[in-house]
Amino acid sequence: MRIICCGNPERGDDGAGALVAEGLRDSGVEAEIRSGEALDLIEAWSGADHVVVVDSVETGAPRGTLWRWDGRKASFPSDQLASTHGLGVSAAIRLARVLGRLPERLQVYGIEGRRFEHGTEVSPEVKLAVEQVVRQIGAAYRLSLSSWSGCPSFDDTTTSI
Repeated sequence: MRIICCGNPERGDDGAGALVAEGLRDSGVEAEIRSGEALDLIEAWSGADHVVVVDSVETGAPRGTLWRWDGRKASFPSDQLASTHGLGVSAAIRLARVLGRLPERLQVYGIEGRRFEHGTEVSPEVKLAVEQVVRQIGAAYRLSLSSWSGCPSFDDTTTSI
């Protein structure tokens, strides 16, 4: 399982992914921090069968709402996931699908944010969501190391958790 966490800790709630990566690393789980740019993501997951991507999102839901999608099945309209990364996670998935470069399993966790200005701190609601995501991914990672072969499956639709 390759875990890729996106975001910029200098931009408020956009730091959610970096905080998830730090929390996972503190618990002994390997996690990468990436900018979240589409081409960088496609390259980062290249060669991996099972990928988990974490990023902050802005969908209009309350701050701190957790989302998870099956990246292979979900259909992301171009404006569904506003991103501070320009062409972000949803664009990476759409492009990788066209290029045949999607991993066999792709799970996407989105943490709803609102504050993305330079120099702002991560909001308390997002910090709570980060803790939940660290626990969920950490548990799935430990299970994947045992005889169990993966993470909980996701519905075809967007799920709020």
